[in-house]
Amino acid sequence: MGGPGDPAWAAAVIMRGRRTTEQAVLIGAATGAYVPGLLALRIGPLLSDVICRLPVRPDVVLIDATGRDHPRRAGLAVHLGAMLDLPSVGITHRPLLASGEWPDDLVNASAPLFLNGETVGYWLRTRSGRRPVAVHAGWRTDAETALGIVLACKGGKRTPAPLREARRLARRSRGGSAASGS
Repeated sequence: MGGPGDPAWAAAVIMRGRRTTEQAVLIGAATGAYVPGLLALRIGPLLSDVICRLPVRPDVVLIDATGRDHPRRAGLAVHLGAMLDLPSVGITHRPLLASGEWPDDLVNASAPLFLNGETVGYWLRTRSGRRPVAVHAGWRTDAETALGIVLACKGGKRTPAPLREARRLARRSRGGSAASGS
């Protein structure tokens, strides 16, 4: 599943409040095969490139990936933050290796995610009655800081607004490439 050279689409946004102020989209190729635990080698360079194309340097990078919840404590959120020398936070729909009880069914309720006794992230209930998201500490962030960043930018949906907007842009680009026969 997934080899080097596979087409890939990436997008990055900077948001101030609810408004997107900067955006970049990049069509490229995966630099390696998909290997569990080594996602940074496959798409890290493309993600780094699209963020570097933003006209303004972001304060923090949010990415759909794990961070310290990883066999080597170095998931894609850690790698990308280190490559860019920017604090980073990962947000996923489930932990990779960490475990912890779900938080109460209340908006903004959280519960720690542990890996070998260390808090590496948090479950965060962004909407009542919905499955929580996993918030992962990344580069130059600890679990509590990562949680605070996601709480500050989540909006009223399950996934934080910057990730939703970047996904929308990447999907639109992918759809445009398919329609044009690229």
